[in-house]
Amino acid sequence: NGFKIQKDGYKFRYYTYKIENEKEIVIEQKGARESTYDDFVAGLPENDCRYGIVDLDFVSTDGRKTSKIIFIAWNPDTAKVRSKMLYSGSKECLKSGLDGIGIFLNATDMSELDFETCILPQVHKFA
Repeated sequence: NGFKIQKDGYKFRYYTYKIENEKEIVIEQKGARESTYDDFVAGLPENDCRYGIVDLDFVSTDGRKTSKIIFIAWNPDTAKVRSKMLYSGSKECLKSGLDGIGIFLNATDMSELDFETCILPQVHKFA
């Protein structure tokens, strides 16, 4: 069960996952290939947790166009304590089922999702 964000029939820019009924992780949103990282961020709830996987296109520090698939755990400070605990405790379960993702990031407020100041410096380390 490899992760299929780019394979034939699965041409998506991102997936957003949520925990339903406190027991099942399900896909909440699929971003079309034409979607952007900003579209992904705009779809995250302000006061609740989510997991996200994004296929990021960017330019490496040596000028090459490249892409990386990243996992983001969105756990905002404003979320309810129960939700934060549930998502923190379930994260490893989801991560273990996603092959091909090497960059795992955590964010607790929107400033930590800023592409230029937070996300891009992290992906440059692996480009």
